[in-house]
Amino acid sequence: MKRYNVLRLSVMALLIAIGVVISPLLRIEGMCPMAHLINITAAVLLGPVDAFLVALLIGIIRMCVMGIPPLALTGAVFGALLSGILYKVTKGKIWAAVLGEIVGTGIIGAIVSYPVMTYICGREGLGWFFYVPSFTCGTLIGGSIAAILLYRLQHVGVLKKMQHKIIAGGALWKKQTEHKPA
Repeated sequence: MKRYNVLRLSVMALLIAIGVVISPLLRIEGMCPMAHLINITAAVLLGPVDAFLVALLIGIIRMCVMGIPPLALTGAVFGALLSGILYKVTKGKIWAAVLGEIVGTGIIGAIVSYPVMTYICGREGLGWFFYVPSFTCGTLIGGSIAAILLYRLQHVGVLKKMQHKIIAGGALWKKQTEHKPA
């Protein structure tokens, strides 16, 4: 079972809070590029499962508090998960995380959005690929910003340190707090 530590949970909570706050502020009609920035950052820092959870919770909060349609979920969770998987499979390639977000959200999430919006929300006149252009454009914008940010963090040597602290944080804390027998 994956061990969650305070630092890891704090990073997840911080990304969720940032995602909820900036998504309505920095958006283009029909697109939410900052959600893709958060998804890719979460995938790189936390891994696929935690990135999925971050995207899921952001979507749920946005739907409950802001009245956003289910696109907040279908347009995020597939990209976050695929971004984390591709980042992990390629052993830490940032471009793979960005590609995962573009394919996962821009194509898979957009296609899954059609039946959700048609049959659950009652929208008419949509086709299977109706959301693909706007979702793909949003992922390209957010993915570009994420790539610039993450490559810069990697270049200055901070990205690996952040990942190591987040991943090993629980083990380091446990080791520091263990009492040695006298």
